[in-house]
Amino acid sequence: MMSLAARSGPFSPYMQATAFAVAGPLKALVPGIVLKGEKILLNPKEKFLCRESLNGQSPKTGPAVMVSINGCAGVRFAHTDVRIPDFSDYRRAEVIDPNRSSQESGESRRVFSYLVTGASTVVGVYAAKTVVTQFVSSMSASADVLALSKIEIKLSDIPEGKNMTFKWRGKPLFVRHRTEKEVATEAAVNIAELRDPQYDKDRVINPSWVIVLGVCTHLGCVPIANAGDYGGYYCPCHGSHYDASGRIRKGPAPLNLEVPYYEFPDDDTVVVG
Repeated sequence: MMSLAARSGPFSPYMQATAFAVAGPLKALVPGIVLKGEKILLNPKEKFLCRESLNGQSPKTGPAVMVSINGCAGVRFAHTDVRIPDFSDYRRAEVIDPNRSSQESGESRRVFSYLVTGASTVVGVYAAKTVVTQFVSSMSASADVLALSKIEIKLSDIPEGKNMTFKWRGKPLFVRHRTEKEVATEAAVNIAELRDPQYDKDRVINPSWVIVLGVCTHLGCVPIANAGDYGGYYCPCHGSHYDASGRIRKGPAPLNLEVPYYEFPDDDTVVVG
Protein backbone atom coordinates (compact mmCIF):
# COMPACT_ATOMS: atom_id res chain seq x y z
CA MET A 1 0.00 0.00 0.00
CA MET A 2 1.33 3.39 -0.93
CA SER A 3 0.15 6.51 0.88
CA LEU A 4 0.85 10.11 0.09
CA ALA A 5 -0.04 13.07 2.33
CA ALA A 6 -0.10 16.74 1.49
CA ARG A 7 1.03 19.30 4.02
CA SER A 8 -1.76 20.57 6.24
CA GLY A 9 -0.16 23.87 7.24
CA PRO A 10 -0.90 25.13 10.78
CA PHE A 11 -3.36 22.24 11.38
CA SER A 12 -0.75 19.50 11.00
CA PRO A 13 -0.08 19.10 14.78
CA TYR A 14 -3.78 18.46 15.31
CA MET A 15 -4.28 15.88 12.58
CA GLN A 16 -3.89 12.15 12.93
CA ALA A 17 -4.30 9.25 10.55
CA THR A 18 -7.37 7.15 10.76
CA ALA A 19 -8.25 3.72 9.42
CA PHE A 20 -11.37 5.03 7.70
CA ALA A 21 -11.77 6.61 4.30
CA VAL A 22 -14.44 9.30 4.43
CA ALA A 23 -16.25 10.99 1.59
CA GLY A 24 -14.73 14.24 0.44
CA PRO A 25 -14.75 16.75 -2.42
CA LEU A 26 -11.82 15.14 -4.19
CA LYS A 27 -12.35 12.76 -7.05
CA ALA A 28 -10.33 9.63 -7.52
CA LEU A 29 -6.96 10.38 -9.10
CA VAL A 30 -6.53 6.93 -10.61
CA PRO A 31 -9.38 4.54 -11.37
CA GLY A 32 -7.72 1.70 -9.51
CA ILE A 33 -8.44 -1.89 -10.54
CA VAL A 34 -8.15 -4.52 -7.83
CA LEU A 35 -7.95 -8.18 -8.93
CA LYS A 36 -7.33 -11.27 -6.98
CA GLY A 37 -4.14 -12.78 -8.15
CA GLU A 38 -0.46 -12.41 -8.09
CA LYS A 39 -0.34 -9.64 -10.64
CA ILE A 40 -1.83 -6.19 -10.36
CA LEU A 41 -2.96 -4.66 -13.60
CA LEU A 42 -2.71 -0.90 -13.99
CA ASN A 43 -3.56 1.36 -16.87
CA PRO A 44 -0.18 2.43 -18.25
CA LYS A 45 -1.74 5.48 -19.91
CA GLU A 46 -2.56 7.07 -16.59
CA LYS A 47 -0.01 9.19 -14.76
CA PHE A 48 2.04 7.46 -12.15
CA LEU A 49 1.25 8.50 -8.59
CA CYS A 50 4.04 10.73 -7.42
CA ARG A 51 4.54 14.18 -5.95
CA GLU A 52 4.61 15.83 -9.38
CA SER A 53 1.39 14.18 -10.57
CA LEU A 54 -0.45 15.06 -7.36
CA ASN A 55 0.69 18.70 -7.41
CA GLY A 56 -2.30 20.98 -8.01
CA GLN A 57 -4.90 18.26 -7.45
CA SER A 58 -4.94 18.29 -3.66
CA PRO A 59 -5.15 21.20 -1.20
CA LYS A 60 -1.78 22.57 -0.11
CA THR A 61 -2.75 24.17 3.18
CA GLY A 62 -5.90 22.26 4.04
CA PRO A 63 -6.38 18.93 5.80
CA ALA A 64 -4.16 15.97 5.03
CA VAL A 65 -4.98 13.95 1.93
CA MET A 66 -4.46 10.21 1.81
CA VAL A 67 -4.24 8.47 -1.54
CA SER A 68 -3.64 4.77 -1.97
CA ILE A 69 -3.85 2.31 -4.79
CA ASN A 70 -6.29 -0.05 -3.10
CA GLY A 71 -8.52 2.60 -1.50
CA CYS A 72 -10.63 5.59 -2.52
CA ALA A 73 -9.11 9.05 -2.20
CA GLY A 74 -10.58 11.15 0.60
CA VAL A 75 -9.92 14.08 2.90
CA ARG A 76 -9.38 13.25 6.53
CA PHE A 77 -11.34 15.49 8.92
CA ALA A 78 -10.50 13.54 12.05
CA HIS A 79 -9.65 15.82 15.01
CA THR A 80 -9.91 13.30 17.81
CA ASP A 81 -6.70 14.53 19.42
CA VAL A 82 -7.82 18.20 19.69
CA ARG A 83 -8.88 19.21 23.17
CA ILE A 84 -11.81 21.58 23.16
CA PRO A 85 -11.25 24.32 25.78
CA ASP A 86 -13.87 24.80 28.46
CA PHE A 87 -15.16 28.36 28.66
CA SER A 88 -17.70 27.68 31.41
CA ASP A 89 -15.87 29.99 33.81
CA TYR A 90 -16.37 32.88 31.39
CA ARG A 91 -20.04 32.22 30.59
CA ARG A 92 -22.99 33.40 32.57
CA ALA A 93 -24.81 30.86 34.65
CA GLU A 94 -28.05 31.50 32.78
CA VAL A 95 -26.67 30.31 29.44
CA ILE A 96 -24.53 27.33 30.49
CA ASP A 97 -27.37 24.83 30.19
CA PRO A 98 -27.72 23.99 26.45
CA ASN A 99 -31.28 22.78 26.98
CA ARG A 100 -32.57 26.15 28.16
CA SER A 101 -33.49 29.00 25.85
CA SER A 102 -31.37 32.12 26.18
CA GLN A 103 -34.49 34.25 25.79
CA GLU A 104 -35.60 33.29 29.28
CA SER A 105 -32.68 35.20 30.82
CA GLY A 106 -32.49 37.88 28.15
CA GLU A 107 -34.03 40.59 30.32
CA SER A 108 -31.52 40.27 33.17
CA ARG A 109 -28.58 40.06 30.79
CA ARG A 110 -29.84 43.08 28.89
CA VAL A 111 -30.05 45.15 32.09
CA PHE A 112 -26.47 44.22 32.95
CA SER A 113 -25.30 45.19 29.46
CA TYR A 114 -27.08 48.54 29.69
CA LEU A 115 -25.52 49.20 33.09
CA VAL A 116 -22.02 48.44 31.87
CA THR A 117 -22.52 50.55 28.74
CA GLY A 118 -23.87 53.51 30.73
CA ALA A 119 -21.07 53.37 33.28
CA SER A 120 -18.45 53.16 30.53
CA THR A 121 -20.01 56.15 28.78
CA VAL A 122 -19.96 58.26 31.94
CA VAL A 123 -16.34 57.38 32.64
CA GLY A 124 -15.37 58.11 29.03
CA VAL A 125 -17.11 61.49 28.99
CA TYR A 126 -15.51 62.49 32.29
CA ALA A 127 -12.07 61.44 31.06
CA ALA A 128 -12.53 63.40 27.82
CA LYS A 129 -13.67 66.45 29.76
CA THR A 130 -10.61 66.23 32.02
CA VAL A 131 -8.24 65.92 29.07
CA VAL A 132 -9.80 68.88 27.25
CA THR A 133 -9.74 71.01 30.41
CA GLN A 134 -6.08 70.24 31.05
CA PHE A 135 -5.21 70.95 27.41
CA VAL A 136 -7.00 74.31 27.38
CA SER A 137 -5.52 75.27 30.76
CA SER A 138 -2.02 74.55 29.48
CA MET A 139 -2.49 77.21 26.78
CA SER A 140 -3.81 79.90 29.14
CA ALA A 141 -1.60 82.62 30.55
CA SER A 142 0.47 81.83 33.64
CA ALA A 143 0.15 83.67 36.94
CA ASP A 144 3.12 85.97 36.29
CA VAL A 145 1.74 86.96 32.89
CA LEU A 146 -1.67 87.68 34.36
CA ALA A 147 -0.04 89.83 37.03
CA LEU A 148 1.62 91.95 34.35
CA SER A 149 -1.64 92.30 32.44
CA LYS A 150 -3.02 94.69 35.06
CA ILE A 151 -1.73 97.92 36.44
CA GLU A 152 -2.95 99.76 39.54
CA ILE A 153 -2.63 103.52 39.53
CA LYS A 154 -3.01 105.86 42.49
CA LEU A 155 -5.06 108.82 41.27
CA SER A 156 -4.06 111.21 44.06
CA ASP A 157 -0.57 111.43 42.48
CA ILE A 158 -1.99 113.09 39.35
CA PRO A 159 -2.90 116.78 39.82
CA GLU A 160 -5.89 118.29 38.07
CA GLY A 161 -5.22 119.38 34.49
CA LYS A 162 -2.20 117.09 34.14
CA ASN A 163 -1.51 113.89 32.23
CA MET A 164 0.75 111.04 33.33
CA THR A 165 2.13 108.24 31.18
CA PHE A 166 2.48 104.66 32.40
CA LYS A 167 3.78 101.50 30.74
CA TRP A 168 1.09 98.83 30.41
CA ARG A 169 1.55 95.63 28.38
CA GLY A 170 4.47 97.22 26.58
CA LYS A 171 2.42 100.25 25.48
CA PRO A 172 2.18 103.80 26.80
CA LEU A 173 -0.92 104.47 28.86
CA PHE A 174 -2.25 108.04 29.24
CA VAL A 175 -4.14 108.92 32.42
CA ARG A 176 -5.50 112.46 32.31
CA HIS A 177 -7.08 114.38 35.21
CA ARG A 178 -9.42 116.80 33.47
CA THR A 179 -10.63 120.11 34.77
CA GLU A 180 -14.31 121.04 34.91
CA LYS A 181 -13.82 123.31 31.90
CA GLU A 182 -12.37 120.45 29.83
CA VAL A 183 -15.23 118.18 30.85
CA ALA A 184 -17.82 120.77 29.77
CA THR A 185 -15.99 121.51 26.51
CA GLU A 186 -15.76 117.87 25.45
CA ALA A 187 -19.37 117.18 26.41
CA ALA A 188 -20.57 120.03 24.17
CA VAL A 189 -18.82 118.78 21.01
CA ASN A 190 -21.14 118.02 18.08
CA ILE A 191 -20.33 114.41 17.15
CA ALA A 192 -21.59 115.00 13.60
CA GLU A 193 -18.37 116.95 13.02
CA LEU A 194 -16.16 114.08 14.17
CA ARG A 195 -14.41 111.62 11.88
CA ASP A 196 -14.97 108.81 14.38
CA PRO A 197 -18.22 109.89 16.11
CA GLN A 198 -18.31 109.09 19.79
CA TYR A 199 -19.83 110.84 22.79
CA ASP A 200 -17.49 111.83 25.58
CA LYS A 201 -19.69 110.02 28.14
CA ASP A 202 -19.21 106.78 26.19
CA ARG A 203 -15.44 107.00 26.55
CA VAL A 204 -15.18 107.68 30.28
CA ILE A 205 -16.53 106.16 33.48
CA ASN A 206 -15.67 109.14 35.66
CA PRO A 207 -15.85 112.43 33.69
CA SER A 208 -12.80 113.74 35.57
CA TRP A 209 -10.55 110.97 34.31
CA VAL A 210 -9.67 110.01 30.74
CA ILE A 211 -7.67 106.80 30.27
CA VAL A 212 -6.49 105.96 26.75
CA LEU A 213 -3.64 104.13 25.05
CA GLY A 214 -0.88 106.49 23.90
CA VAL A 215 -0.67 104.96 20.42
CA CYS A 216 -1.63 107.04 17.39
CA THR A 217 -4.20 105.25 15.24
CA HIS A 218 -2.43 106.40 12.08
CA LEU A 219 0.94 104.63 12.15
CA GLY A 220 1.39 103.74 15.81
CA CYS A 221 3.42 106.76 16.94
CA VAL A 222 3.26 108.10 20.51
CA PRO A 223 1.38 111.43 20.72
CA ILE A 224 2.34 114.32 22.98
CA ALA A 225 -0.04 115.10 25.83
CA ASN A 226 -1.46 118.60 26.48
CA ALA A 227 -0.63 119.70 22.95
CA GLY A 228 -2.30 120.27 19.59
CA ASP A 229 -5.04 122.54 18.35
CA TYR A 230 -7.63 121.03 20.72
CA GLY A 231 -5.55 120.88 23.89
CA GLY A 232 -5.58 117.09 24.11
CA TYR A 233 -2.94 115.03 22.32
CA TYR A 234 -0.81 115.76 19.30
CA CYS A 235 1.20 113.37 17.11
CA PRO A 236 4.10 115.35 15.57
CA CYS A 237 4.99 112.57 13.11
CA HIS A 238 2.11 113.27 10.70
CA GLY A 239 0.12 115.98 12.41
CA SER A 240 -2.82 114.18 14.03
CA HIS A 241 -4.71 116.25 16.62
CA TYR A 242 -6.84 114.70 19.39
CA ASP A 243 -9.05 116.49 21.91
CA ALA A 244 -9.08 116.02 25.69
CA SER A 245 -11.29 112.97 25.26
CA GLY A 246 -8.84 111.25 22.90
CA ARG A 247 -11.04 111.74 19.80
CA ILE A 248 -9.43 112.51 16.44
CA ARG A 249 -10.21 116.03 15.32
CA LYS A 250 -7.61 116.80 12.67
CA GLY A 251 -4.91 114.99 10.70
CA PRO A 252 -4.56 111.63 8.95
CA ALA A 253 -5.47 109.38 11.90
CA PRO A 254 -8.69 107.48 11.06
CA LEU A 255 -9.85 106.51 14.58
CA ASN A 256 -9.97 107.80 18.13
CA LEU A 257 -7.40 106.72 20.70
CA GLU A 258 -8.24 103.31 22.11
CA VAL A 259 -9.86 103.13 25.54
CA PRO A 260 -8.74 100.05 27.51
CA TYR A 261 -10.85 98.28 30.08
CA TYR A 262 -10.49 99.77 33.55
CA GLU A 263 -12.41 100.06 36.79
CA PHE A 264 -12.33 102.13 39.99
CA PRO A 265 -12.06 99.96 43.13
CA ASP A 266 -12.28 103.16 45.17
CA ASP A 267 -12.18 106.92 44.64
CA ASP A 268 -8.38 107.05 44.78
CA THR A 269 -7.45 103.98 42.69
CA VAL A 270 -7.93 102.77 39.16
CA VAL A 271 -7.06 99.30 37.86
CA VAL A 272 -6.43 98.99 34.13
CA GLY A 273 -6.75 95.57 32.51
